[in-house]
Amino acid sequence: MSRSDQDEAVAAVERALVAIRRSQTRRSLSRLAPPGGDQPVDPTLFGVLDVVEDRGEPCAVTDVATALGVDQPRASRLVSRAVDQGLLARRADPADARRSALTLTDSGRAVLTRTHQLRQRVFARVMADWSAADRTEFARLITRFVTSFSEVVPGAD
Repeated sequence: MSRSDQDEAVAAVERALVAIRRSQTRRSLSRLAPPGGDQPVDPTLFGVLDVVEDRGEPCAVTDVATALGVDQPRASRLVSRAVDQGLLARRADPADARRSALTLTDSGRAVLTRTHQLRQRVFARVMADWSAADRTEFARLITRFVTSFSEVVPGAD
């Protein structure tokens, strides 16, 4: 592959990722209402829940701020909204009484599960006419890209 072809491939990836980012706006995602008339979760709160879920253990507001790339006050407001809506529980951190440990509530886990399932159904529809081999290869490559990206751009994961 020539240097020009490589540059064009990188440019095509950049354009595709920008298009994905644009399609994932709060407005477009809010149109994906869950079945059964449930209200969709605010994507900013979904991001908070996703961070706590991804950690797999209680975490602090600072962990949420770092993962979301926002400042501490913004993360605190988002966490407070999630707590107020019953999606997260805030408990004293046994290792440091000055800190709070955030955990998902049953309601928060249910919201995450419904949202993941909804998105996966949308992705399945998008790839419905793809071969099984293409879906598998895309999953492998995009996972590899995300892993490499988080290694090159600290804090991107």
